[in-house]
Amino acid sequence: MRRKRKTGAVRSKKKVIDGIEFSSSLEAYTYSKLKEAGIEFGYESETYQVLPSFKYDGTYLSSSPKKKELTDKTGKTVRAVTYTPDFVAKDGSWIIETKGFVPSQHSFPLRWKMFLTLMSQQGSPAVYLPKNQSQVDDVIEHIKQGL
Repeated sequence: MRRKRKTGAVRSKKKVIDGIEFSSSLEAYTYSKLKEAGIEFGYESETYQVLPSFKYDGTYLSSSPKKKELTDKTGKTVRAVTYTPDFVAKDGSWIIETKGFVPSQHSFPLRWKMFLTLMSQQGSPAVYLPKNQSQVDDVIEHIKQGL
């Protein structure tokens, strides 16, 4: 019997610990493990600009979901692309982004590559991308060994 393939947005289970609402149970698990290990960190405490805003001076016509006709956006500012990782060391020495399943149409892979490019230009902190609790445990051990 074939299983039905999931489509659409990923719906993670929200979880609240210490008055903080986490986007997924893996984020909550990571938070608990970092606290348990006595590691100082910030949760979603840093936002990085991975692509600055700019003005496109060439001809730029675009539509939106609400308006089907093209609108002239020539000379308008294009918003910056930002990225906020889940956990950042207080001293900036490491970053953890917890990610479970990422659908192929999701913007995360592109943002992540842009973020890594920025990090490589800014001193290359240790960057971790655990996808399950076992990997989070490995990350915590790795961070503890570096303390």
